[in-house]
Formats: sequence, C-alpha cells, structure tokens
Amino acid sequence: MARAQALVLALTFQLCAPETETPAAGCTFEEASDPAVPCEYSQAQYDDFQWDQVQIHPGTRAPADLPHGSYLMVNASQHAPGQRAHVIFQSLSENDTHCVQFSYFLYSRDGHSPGTLGIYVRVNGGPLGSAVWNMTGSHGRQWHQAELAVSTFWPNEYQVLFEALISPDRRGYMGLDDILLLSYPCAKAPHFSRLGDVEVNAGQNASFQCMAAGRAAEAERFLLQRQSGALVPAASVRHISHRRFLATFLLASVSRSEQDLYRCVSQAPRGAGVSNFAELIVKEPPTPIAPPQLLRAGPTYLIIQLNTNSIIGDGPIVRKEIEYRMSRGPWAEVHAVSLQTYKLWHLDPDTEYEISVLLTRPGDGGTGRPGPPLISRTKCAEPMRAPKGLAFAEIQARQLMLQWEPLGYNVTRCHTYTVSLCYHYTLGSSHNQTIRECVKMERGVSRYTIKNLPPYRNVHVRLILTNPEGRKEGKEVTFQTDEDVPGGIAAESLTFTPLEDMIFLKWEEPQEPNGLITQYEISYQSIESSDPAVNVPGPRRTISKLRNETYHVFSNLHPGTTYLFSVRARTGKGFGQAALTEITTNISAPSFDYADMPSPLGESENTITVLLRPAQGRGAPISVYQVIVEEERPRRLRREPGSQDCFPVPLTFDAALARGLVHYFGAELAASSLPEAMPFTVGDNQTYRGFWNPPLEPRKAYLIYFQATSHLKGETRLNCIRIARKAACKESKRPLEVSQRSEEMGLILGICAGGLAVLILLLGAIIIIIRKGRDHYAYSYYPKPVNMTKATVNYRQEKTHMMSAVDRSFTDQSTLQEDERLGLSFMDAHGYSPRGDQRSGGVTEASSLLGGSPRRPCGRKGSPYHTGQLHPAVRVADLLQHINQMKTAEGYGFKQEYESFFEGWDATKKKDKVKGSRPEPSPAYDRHRVKLPPMLGGPDADYINANYIDIRINREGYHRSNHFIATQGEVLTVLAGGLGHVRGHQDHAGEDGDSGRVCRAHLCPGAERLLCPARGPTVPLHSMARARRPLPRHRTASLHPAREGLYPT
Repeated sequence: MARAQALVLALTFQLCAPETETPAAGCTFEEASDPAVPCEYSQAQYDDFQWDQVQIHPGTRAPADLPHGSYLMVNASQHAPGQRAHVIFQSLSENDTHCVQFSYFLYSRDGHSPGTLGIYVRVNGGPLGSAVWNMTGSHGRQWHQAELAVSTFWPNEYQVLFEALISPDRRGYMGLDDILLLSYPCAKAPHFSRLGDVEVNAGQNASFQCMAAGRAAEAERFLLQRQSGALVPAASVRHISHRRFLATFLLASVSRSEQDLYRCVSQAPRGAGVSNFAELIVKEPPTPIAPPQLLRAGPTYLIIQLNTNSIIGDGPIVRKEIEYRMSRGPWAEVHAVSLQTYKLWHLDPDTEYEISVLLTRPGDGGTGRPGPPLISRTKCAEPMRAPKGLAFAEIQARQLMLQWEPLGYNVTRCHTYTVSLCYHYTLGSSHNQTIRECVKMERGVSRYTIKNLPPYRNVHVRLILTNPEGRKEGKEVTFQTDEDVPGGIAAESLTFTPLEDMIFLKWEEPQEPNGLITQYEISYQSIESSDPAVNVPGPRRTISKLRNETYHVFSNLHPGTTYLFSVRARTGKGFGQAALTEITTNISAPSFDYADMPSPLGESENTITVLLRPAQGRGAPISVYQVIVEEERPRRLRREPGSQDCFPVPLTFDAALARGLVHYFGAELAASSLPEAMPFTVGDNQTYRGFWNPPLEPRKAYLIYFQATSHLKGETRLNCIRIARKAACKESKRPLEVSQRSEEMGLILGICAGGLAVLILLLGAIIIIIRKGRDHYAYSYYPKPVNMTKATVNYRQEKTHMMSAVDRSFTDQSTLQEDERLGLSFMDAHGYSPRGDQRSGGVTEASSLLGGSPRRPCGRKGSPYHTGQLHPAVRVADLLQHINQMKTAEGYGFKQEYESFFEGWDATKKKDKVKGSRPEPSPAYDRHRVKLPPMLGGPDADYINANYIDIRINREGYHRSNHFIATQGEVLTVLAGGLGHVRGHQDHAGEDGDSGRVCRAHLCPGAERLLCPARGPTVPLHSMARARRPLPRHRTASLHPAREGLYPT
C-alpha cells in the first residue's frame, strides 16, 4: 500500500499533578473537545499506511459495521497483510504515578481477525523493542477499555506508540478512541517499583526481581523485556500480599554479549504494566596475557614465575592461582599463590605439564579462564630397577625365544628409555672366540627371539634398562640351546700316517659338534691301486668309535693302494656330514747299512771326511743322494713340529743363508756314482750337481746327514741318517764335551746298541718262553757282529702283528689324550710320519759315530713307554729289516723297546772261554757292573763278580728297582772277597738310599715268589742298572749255596 495511506496520530500530554479526576491529557478525537486537554499526536513517516480519523453520526453514510462517533480507524480490507500503521504520542516524563487509558475496537462480520493492535513504549528515543501489550482477533461490534501503567522515573522520558498490523484475512476493522492520561494509578494494570541494575561475571546466572503493586489477573503474563526486543518469561511469581507480588527472572550463563537494558512487563487483556529499564552489567573475569615463565626443572618439581602484569578482562584482582595438569592427563590441580614465584612439588618424572595462571575478581564466577599455558617437562629419574622375569618361551637348536615382564612407567621413570637385550656365547671347540651382541627393543615389546645361535651352547643373556639419567642391568641368565645334527668334520683335521699295509687315521671333533658326540662312524673302501692283484673298488667297511676315540689304526691294507675314507660324527639328533679323504699306503723308504759304521775318516778345521755307503731301495730304486750340513746350535731352529729330521726340499748354501736356515745341501750325487762305499769330504769347496760344498767354519759345530731318495710313479720316499758331527774348534782344547741333549742321545744310542744285540736273539728267547709257559722273558746277549746281508726283507706280516697288538693296546686306554700319546709314540718308534706329499723315513744314528768320543756318564732317565706292548716275535728272516726299522729316529725304537722289557728279567751271557779270566767290560754296559772302592795292594780290588738287577715277584704285586745283585761263583768266596768292599760302597747308594740284607735266595721254577731266608749280614747297596754279566739262564735262581744266589738290597 502507498505510504500516503498510513495514518499516524501523535498525542502530546502535559503531565501535571491532578487535583480532580479530570484527565491531565488525552485525545477523544471529537471536534468540540475540551481545549484544556490538548490532543497532540502524530503519524509515523516510516510505516506502510496511516490511520483514518472518522466521524460517523446517525444519517452518515458509512458501513453498517462501524460504530457511531469520532475515532481513528483502519479498514483491513484496504491494506495488504503484514502492513503496519503507527500512531505516536509525544514524549512524557513521569513526575508521579499515572495511568494511560484507551479504548479499542476489533471487529469482523464473519468472525475473522482484522489484524493485531499493539502498544510499544520507547524510552529516551531508544528502540521500540517488543510490544508491551497486543490484542488480536474479532471482539464484537463494541468498544473495549484497557490501561497502561508505565513506571519510568525522571529524568527518563518515554513515548507510547499504537500499531495496527493487518492480518492475512484482511477482513474487519480496527479502531482506537479515548486515549487519556490519568493522574492516578491504574486499576486494571499493576505498577512496578524501581528496577535496579544487576552486575554479574561472565558465565554466571543473572537474576532480576520485579516488585509490583496492584492486582494481578490470573491470565496475566510477566515478561522480562530486553531493550533489543528479546523476551524472557518469569521464573517465578510470588505474592507477598493481596496487592503486592514479586516476579523473578533468571538469565543463565550470561556473557558479555548479553549485557543490555532490561525491564519488567505484565500483560493482560485489560492492560499492561511496564517498569523502568535496568542494566545487566556483565564483567569479564581477568585472564593473563602471557604464560608463566619456567625458572628450573627437576625430576619431580618445576619452579615457575607468574606473569600477571598484563591481563584481559575486568578487575580488580583479588586472588591468584596456578592451575597445572598433565598434558595428556584428565586431572588438574589448583594452588593458591601469594608470591610471584612458585615451586610445584611431587611431579612425575619425564612428564609434560601444562601450567596456567588463574586470576579472580569479586563475585561469583569471578575467576577468569586460565591464561596461556606454560608447557614444560620434568626431567627423567634413574630407573627404579632392571627388567625382571627373563625366561625362555621356546628353545630350539639355533634360536631362543625369550620373554620378560612388561615395563611400566613406575619402573622406567622416563618415557624416553631403551631396553637392550645383551647376550654372549663362545664359538669354537676351545671356546676362544666370544660373540657379543646387544639388541635394542622396541617400545612395549617384552618378547624377543635370538636367532643364528650355535646349537648346544650356553647363551648368557641379560636385560639392560637405560634412560637419560641412568641405567639398570639385570642379572645374567644362562640358557642352553638344543642339540642339533653335528657339523661336518673338517677335512683339514683329518691327519693320517700311511704305512705299507696299515694307516693310522686321526681326526678332530667337528668344529660345530652341536651337542654331545655319541660316536664316530668311519667307512673306507679301496678305490685305486697300483697292484693288479687288488680288486677295486673294494667292499666298503664300516667301524664305530666311541666319542673319546678320535683315531684308528686300519690294518691288513694293500700297499700302494688308495682308499677313500669317510668320517662323520653323531649326536642325539643324528649323523652329521661326512668328511672325505683319500689315503694311499706307502712304498718303503730306502734303508742304510750303518750298523757298524766307523768314526769319521778325517777331520780338519774346515773339513770332515765321512764314509758314504750306498742305500738299499725298498720298492723303488735310489734316485739321488744328498749330503746335508746343519749347524748345531744350543737352541737350533726347527722345522715343522712333528716332522722327522729329513730334508725333502733341496736348499743351496746361498738360499739357506738368505732365508736364515741352519741347514743346506752340500752335495747331490747320482745313484750311479755310489755303487759302493766311498769317502767324501764335507767342506772341500767343490760343487756337486749345482750344490756348493763350502768350507766349514772352525768355530761352529756341524751335524752331517746323508740322505737317499727314491721316486716311483710320482711318489717320493726318502731316508736320511746322521753320519758325523764336527765339533767347534774351542772344543778341541779340552776333552770333547757334548751338550745335555747330546748326552741324552748318546745314552739312547748306547741303549739302542745293546738292544740291537738283544733283538738278534729275541726270536729264540720268545720260542723258549712260549714252550715253557714263563711270564718273564730272558734274552741271551751276544754282542757279536751279525751278517745283515743274509737276512731276507719280509717285514709286512710281522709288522701287521705288531700293529694289531698296538691297536688293541690303544683300545684299552680310557682317555683320548693317553691314546694319542701311545699312537704317536708308536709312530715315532717306527719312524713313520708324513712330510707334505712326500713321506720320509726316520733318522738313524750310527752307534759308532760317538763311540770314540769321550762322554760324560749320564744317569738313566725313566721312560714313559709302557711295558709289555711292543715285543711280538720277529722272524729271523725279517730281523735285518726289523733292526733297521728300530734304528730310525736316532735309535728311538731301540730305546723304547729296551725300556719296555719286563722288569725283573735276567740277562745271561755265554761263559768265558778261559775259566776265571776277567772279561773286559763292554763300554755300553760297564756302568751296570757293581763297582767297589779300590783297596790297597789290589789292582783289581774294584771288581766283584756281581751285577745290579730289578725284581718283580708277579705282574701286579711286588715290584722294586735296584733291589738285587746277581752273583756268579762261590757265594762264600764272593762274600769273603767283596763283602767288605760292599760295605765300603755305602756312600754310592742309589736314589732310594735303602739298606738291605744280603742273603741267599731261591726262586723255584714256575713260582712267582722269591724266597729269601731272613739271615745274613746287612749291607747298603748301590742303585740298580742292568747287569753287564748276567747269570746263566738255567742257573738264575739256584738253591746251591756254593754257586749262585740272588741277594736283595
């Protein structure tokens, strides 16, 4: 609708204190109205249309629905729905209680609502706000009266505005008449007392209490009206008396945006009451602008400084507090603070905290929001303890699955920590290598699997907890992995000594036994042979050995035959991988005939002349001869440990000098150049087939070796012998003295010389012993030369018999160490040992080389050689070969055999050709003769026809050394001629220093006990050595009192 259609009535009242009931101001809209009551009103210019002022009298042409009279009217049918028209009274100031009275008309013929009639009260030109009273609908074709009680107080002014709002029905009429300002209280509307301002802190509930005087209708509504127009219903209405009541309004959790002017309004059909505006003051609690400052941090405390100089919000500040919490924790604590610095106690180590400052102003809810937080972390503390509960979850051969108790913060006392699992174990059979590993666990992990471990090995494990402030180590726990199949035996650990018809094989435990070795399995089979009579491949044979037996002697093999050996170990889990090796039995090395070799032919300061004899080839012809010169030193350089003293690698003098070696080849001779024995001068300054024979240095001692070599089908066998020794010049000024080692070797050579003669008669003695069933052996001693050339070399069968005996002896031993010593002792005794691909024979020393040299007497040393193990019968046809074999390794075989004869045997000798003649003592055995101190007038006073012997009553019983003297001749004569000398020989007693009795003893044939009557004088005797002149075999223990006897010491 056009704005020109809007009707605005403005009424201005001059309020005066009424003295009568006449209205102080008003507007009746009659032409003949009272001039004392001015009617001032105006129509608004911003509305949609204007009110119409009409005058309808009888006879006036007007709609029948309108009543007669003068008034303001709005025809709803002439305006659009929602259009408004305002009539505004001018501003009024209340000096006393007054009442605004008015009449209204709302009617529609068909009962539809013409619109809404509303009243607004605007204070001090402010916004209209919400209507304080309104009426809508059709209320009949008549006028209705209502009142408006406005309680505003000076100096405030207010204006009353009437509004007509067109309804959607657009039918009927709205009228307004008799707007009067009465100077007394309203009878139909209550009057409110002064409403005071309310101040609250933001976030708190605000409460307005409106006190009203008058009567409240039952249908009356009480509202709290905001100046902006919002309405809040009353929370409660309490009647204090029949004409006074209290309405309470609550505003929940007010904020700064809700700060405004509020007033109380009562609404009823008969009128409305309006209070003055009161202000809702919302104060913002103070909040610091800056966070607090950290001064120092520890594991359980933080020291901070408050920053409260700048704040956001309203004051005054009446209290300061510190609020702190874990950054990820649900709890918070508040501590009141009176100083600018504060120390927070009892905090958790390595924990992040948020620390804020709280400020409080007066009033409820005056504590502001926490200020910006200081985010700080305490330091870590030392771990409480090490991880516990380390145990295995599963054990396998090569891995361990371990578990332990999970770690909590109460143990680690730090969120930054490391759990390390450290373990170590040893490798190798000798445990000489230790493997150490440390693995860092991931956070929260309490289980780990250690892999790639050796089986059946102790693994030492410990857990270590570490944080930045310290570490805690757990106790070491030992676990053992399970057994597994053993690893293969290392091929390089297979060592062997091949002979002609037997092989001594030795191996080492697998480098990875992976458990307890229970047995070894050795299989062997012939695969190649140079002998056409041998079938290859041969049948496979298998033997088993105990866990502590890592060697075996294979006998009854074919010479020159290659065998394939496989050795594997076994544990409780099964067999391991086999180690394979091929071994070929040996052809024999050449042999030398130096049994009766004389002393060196000549010697000068720079040369020595020796006699070279041709060697005998054994299975292969002699290819070449070499003369080797070796410088003798107190601590001479040695070649490979365990090797024999032969020289397979030709070495010239210059090469030896350049390499710092002590030996060189002085000459090499073709086999054809030595058809028979011939002299050779060492140091003649000549060259022999490329090898210079330089002069010898006078101030050095030299050992001269003679070596023979045989070649056949790519195999080489060599043998060497020491044929001379040249002493240094300084030794020529005094009797020739030898070193302690030479003395020992001289003793060995002397024993070997005697043993050589004993072995000649060994076969006959064994036959006699077998026939008579004796337990002890007695050998006749004939030191006459033996024709070596008549012996036939047939050694294989007898040596097989000997090795079988040795093998049985090895099996009887209980420990591997003792078995190895016996096996090696046997190999050294027979001079068999590998040297690379070449196999050399032993080194034989001729007994005659040192025979002419003066030697110091040396005591006899005990031999570790076991008795009764190396005495098989030797055929006469094989005697020469046996003797040559025993001569190897500087006569070591003879020494061991001699030492191993059954103790207590009686050596016998042929009677002298001339009765009563005193034979010259043999140099080798003269030391066994009983010697007496010389007596005056007797050139032969040192001689007594007696010798020292041992005694052994039975095999396991009584056994003494240096215990008896064997005599020959009349006992009484012997005692008469030498008993005093025996007493005088007390100072020469042996190591035992025992004193004994001289008596006649009787040894019954076949008996094992020696009977000795407890008679006779007591004399001290000398320690025992083997007899030079032993008793005849058949008269060793005779009962005849006048011939022979055994006299115990």
